[in-house]
Amino acid sequence: MKLKITQTDGSVSSHTITPAIEVQFEKWAGGGFAKVLRNEEKQEHIYYLAWLCLKKTQQVKPFEDGFLDTIDLVELDFDDPNG
Repeated sequence: MKLKITQTDGSVSSHTITPAIEVQFEKWAGGGFAKVLRNEEKQEHIYYLAWLCLKKTQQVKPFEDGFLDTIDLVELDFDDPNG
């Protein structure tokens, strides 16, 4: 699975959700990656995944303090054959 992230400055990037990101997400969410996404279906989870992806490649604001103001859209790409 990949995330396509569009930021308020117009930049668009694509990020693979790696095993390291999955584990970080599970620790934060308190449950298994697929189960949490499937059963809870919260946008907060998608935005947190975007934050984890972006903080690997650039400096970002803290998730709870300004990060969400920098995001226009986050899209899940389940059909990408490379991710």
